[in-house]
Amino acid sequence: MNGDNLVAIYRDYLACLNDRRWSDLGRFVAGDVVHNGRPLGLSGYRAMLESDTHAAPDLQFIPEILLADGHVVSCRLFFRCTPEDTFLGLESTGRRVSFAEHVFYRFENGRIAEVWSVIDREAVREQIAKAL
Repeated sequence: MNGDNLVAIYRDYLACLNDRRWSDLGRFVAGDVVHNGRPLGLSGYRAMLESDTHAAPDLQFIPEILLADGHVVSCRLFFRCTPEDTFLGLESTGRRVSFAEHVFYRFENGRIAEVWSVIDREAVREQIAKAL
């Protein structure tokens, strides 16, 4: 699969997340997906995403840097949201936060098979602490 095709699939995947079309997630994510070395499967992966968007209903997945090569997509996602519940393991203060995620996806047969994600939790923690 060439890089342009992967980028198009990935952008459709982000639209699926941003539109909260959870029933369509299987079009983009493999049933046995692994996240940061943990086998989550599609249902666990979906539960993780639903939990994040429940805690921060205005969460949108915005790609700032997006590259694809072979079977891998790499992206720097930028988020600006207002958590209303515990988010990324941090108690909400109702304060708007912004942070980045650096994430790599390995695709198999046009779907995400493995994800490696690093989120700048310290940036979120600092912003939440300022509200206290």
